[in-house]
Amino acid sequence: MSMIRGISDRNVLDEFAEEVCEIVEKHVKYIVVSGFVAISHGRTRATEDIDMIIERIDKKKFGELHDDLIENDFECLQSPKMEDIYEYLEAGDSIRYVRKNTFLPPEMEIKFCKDKIDEMQLKTRRKFEFTGLDIWFSSIEMNVAFKEEYLGTDKDMEDAQHLRIIYRDSLDEKEIQKIKIMIKILRKNGKR
Repeated sequence: MSMIRGISDRNVLDEFAEEVCEIVEKHVKYIVVSGFVAISHGRTRATEDIDMIIERIDKKKFGELHDDLIENDFECLQSPKMEDIYEYLEAGDSIRYVRKNTFLPPEMEIKFCKDKIDEMQLKTRRKFEFTGLDIWFSSIEMNVAFKEEYLGTDKDMEDAQHLRIIYRDSLDEKEIQKIKIMIKILRKNGKR
């Protein structure tokens, strides 16, 4: 008997994502990427975290963001010390924030922008009326390309197919192929 981990209640995820994004947006440019993009577009699947990429900021500015999250009842799972958390980000690692005193999903996984692909994602970020959420997402083309070219798990391929169906009349296939080439060049030493 297998157990499905994660949260499948969109209301819980949506509320959590909007609360964190509202705080983050006051301090830094961000995008939400990966599984939550498909979930926010109606795909039903469990998840424990929401993935966010933020532009690189200095320690002082990050400290202001971190303090704002703490003041709004969130905490970082890696450390209570801002300096330690910033070191994780600087090293290319992700950090995770949850509601205080829960240590339970959902979690916001935050990473610094790491290359030209991430910079492009931040420049082309969009809000999607379809989702009903006031959240900045990476483009649908970017999400499809990453899921098909870089991530490639069954779950990711199903997410990409879901987004392809919803945006079948407006998806830019040439853009998806261009992004896939960038992924091969800039992240060829990655997962695939």
